[in-house]
Amino acid sequence: MTSGGRRSRFRILADRFRGVGSDGSIKFADLNILVQWMMAFDQIPKKDWYSILGASPSASMSDLKQKYQKLILMYHPDKQSADVPAGTVEECIRKFIEIDQAWKILGNEETKKEYDLQRHEDNLRNMGPVDAQVYLEEMSWNEDDHSFSVSCRCGGEYSVSKEEAEEVTLISCDTCSLIIELLHYS
Repeated sequence: MTSGGRRSRFRILADRFRGVGSDGSIKFADLNILVQWMMAFDQIPKKDWYSILGASPSASMSDLKQKYQKLILMYHPDKQSADVPAGTVEECIRKFIEIDQAWKILGNEETKKEYDLQRHEDNLRNMGPVDAQVYLEEMSWNEDDHSFSVSCRCGGEYSVSKEEAEEVTLISCDTCSLIIELLHYS
């Protein structure tokens, strides 16, 4: 197969996923809009963006960037051999898009923080059902460590800092596996 044939197949796939500008350039903004729309309608399964980049959640921003750059070059459609079968080209494009989306989420401090918080809450939900719903305003304020707390039925404690209280919705007991949902009066 000629390089032009592979490029034509790539262009058709790119049109389907992202759109191509009149000058033939790929418009990444269209992909971002499509992914956001799909996520809003839960059409994208929850993915572990860290594993897509081959990184751990504790990786530094520079480590994440380095892994992203290595992978994005490896799977970039223009870097693929002209002799690869159509299925392999499609797989490389899918992987390329997935790596790009992982970086869009993890490469931005704000979206990374939101994603990490969602991962944490998903992990808590997987531990077991929510035991109770508690309003922040009904929790005790601890001036020493600037946190809110309430006792668990096991004798342990649910505790959340003032900053975390604005962001988290689930809190685990420091002793047992029970979880409470944190609510706010409106």
